[in-house]
Amino acid sequence: MTEDTQSRTTDIVPGPGGVMTDEVGVVTGELTLRSELAGADYTLRVQYKEAEEWYVVTGGKATLSDPADLDAVHGLAVGLLNRPEG
Repeated sequence: MTEDTQSRTTDIVPGPGGVMTDEVGVVTGELTLRSELAGADYTLRVQYKEAEEWYVVTGGKATLSDPADLDAVHGLAVGLLNRPEG
């Protein structure tokens, strides 16, 4: 990440289908979700908790017109993907 990149991270446990990524397919188990905003470019990434590698969530790229929207978009992503009860 560069100095002008903002990010938010949250630990999640996805439901039985896991989270689909562009690089490695489905990831499951305890994960960390990171929303990154570089200028207007938003990218949602996921990693196995405490691992080094990050993967782009399939469909997890967008353009945000206002940087203040980062918290709301990250909250929506967490709400959609965090399903510890299945």
